[in-house]
Amino acid sequence: MKLRPAFVAELAVNLLLPWVAYRLAEPYWGEVGGLIASAAPPLAWSIVELARFRRVDALSAVILLGIVLSLLAVAFGGGPRVLLMRECLASGAIGAAFLISLLAKRPLVFYLTRATVARETREGVARLELLWKENASFAGAMRLLTFIWGFGLCLDSALRTYLAATWPIERFLVVSPIIGYGVFGGLMAWTFWYRTRMRRIHGTHGLLGDAAAATNTSTLSVD
Repeated sequence: MKLRPAFVAELAVNLLLPWVAYRLAEPYWGEVGGLIASAAPPLAWSIVELARFRRVDALSAVILLGIVLSLLAVAFGGGPRVLLMRECLASGAIGAAFLISLLAKRPLVFYLTRATVARETREGVARLELLWKENASFAGAMRLLTFIWGFGLCLDSALRTYLAATWPIERFLVVSPIIGYGVFGGLMAWTFWYRTRMRRIHGTHGLLGDAAAATNTSTLSVD
């Protein structure tokens, strides 16, 4: 499979450049300054993506949220390790939101699915609402998707938080994005596999096409 140049660039910005920025900045500005500099490449990438396409992909959104949360924590007295945990804080917060939504009348994945379907067809929203009310299998599938994403993101957050607290900073900057991409890729792969099983549920025909893959939070539109 041929890798797209844009994907290679994204990997370089989010995996390699944070470490390079830290190495260049740390001798002059210390650990905190180096970690702030390491956030600059993914932040710049997200801003460019937003300006060019009017959307932010989910990984960039996690990075942006993490930067905001970590800077707030540092402003209230947090140290360098808090800055190091920026993506951990974000993925944990998002994962917790997924899990907490299971206590509500409808889980978060249902609303993500409905938003995606609404952009494609008006009739699909009505069908989706009817499926939720009348088909227990469909409702159960929505809840399972929500649980898996919530659990996976919280597990990713817990693992990387532990590594951020115990590993040397440079090693963490190299390994953490790899873990993040691995977890996100695994959740995406499972979602695509499970979606094929969901197509067997009566009444879902035409609702779970390729475009509906956005229920896995791969893209956040700002149109």
